[in-house]
Formats: sequence, structure tokens, C-alpha cells
Amino acid sequence: MKNALLLHGTGNNSQGNWFPWLKEQLEAKGWKVWVPDLPNATMPDSKIYNQFLFSNKDWTFTSDTYIVGHSSGAVEILSLLQHLPETVIVDTCILIGVFRDNPKWDDTRGLFKEAFDFEQIKKHARRIVFIHSDDDPYCPLADAEYFSEKLGGELILKKGQGHFNLEKGPQYKQFPFLLELID
Repeated sequence: MKNALLLHGTGNNSQGNWFPWLKEQLEAKGWKVWVPDLPNATMPDSKIYNQFLFSNKDWTFTSDTYIVGHSSGAVEILSLLQHLPETVIVDTCILIGVFRDNPKWDDTRGLFKEAFDFEQIKKHARRIVFIHSDDDPYCPLADAEYFSEKLGGELILKKGQGHFNLEKGPQYKQFPFLLELID
């Protein structure tokens, strides 16, 4: 059975932006979907997130797993892949509005305590896709380009979409392009 793990960004939760809509759409197609409220999301920390995600005994990462992350949830995907058991390879990871460590953002430092092992990360996903906007007010396009190059991922540039969240407008209660990409 196809399954999807959806990871929200800093200061958000499972009910924010387009997450409830995407969950509903995928479940209507017969997918098992988990959209957790990540612990202490105002100060994301990959070690805490990984412990939380791996402790769910009702969730299994398989070759039919898709992982979608937005902003700090996208960064968390990198750590999660790095720590998957050696034999686990997920189908697809979609990182939306990903970013690198920024000394100005103390609240996201916990995502970068451990260096990324790009070779290890690549072993655990059949496909890695980055979605980024040319006018993201928080995450420079250069960050998505960097990760895409390091991981051999596909970079999809969308014009004028900001940070793909409700700050851009009510259209981000849904994300039809993302659903098409998953299908």
C-alpha cells in the first residue's frame, strides 16, 4: 500500500497550509497518510524529530513511501533519510522550500547539529524532488540548488509562489501541483 508522511514547517502543525487537503486527497486514493504534529515545532531539532518519527510503531517506511516536507520539514527529510535502516529505500521525497543553515535563524539551528552525509541520504530514496519559488522570502533559491546538486535531485522552479504557504494567499489551502507530481 502506498503511504505518505507529510512534515510541516517551523511554527506550524498538521492543520496548517495545504496539509489537511493533501492528506484528504491521498486518502481518497487509498493511501495511508501520516501528518504528525512535530514536537516543539517552534524550535525544530532533527534528533528530537527523528526519535519521534521512528518511535511510531504504526508507521513503516517502505519502497511505497513518499515523504513530503515543507520548509524545516523539508530539511528534516534529509536527516530522516540519513538515519533510515540500511536496507530501507523509500520511493520519493519532495522537499518544498528547503534551506541551509543560516546563522540569523537561531530557531532552526537544531536541524543542522549533525552534518549531512549526502551519499548516505541518496541511498535511501529512489527519487528526490525539490520545489522552490523564485521569490521565497525566507529560503534562497541557491539553497535548493545546492541540495539538488549534492543529491542529484530534480529541481522544479515555480514563479511567484513565495514560501508555498498561506502568507501567499488562500490558494495555499490546496496544492494541486504537488498532488499532480505525486500522482
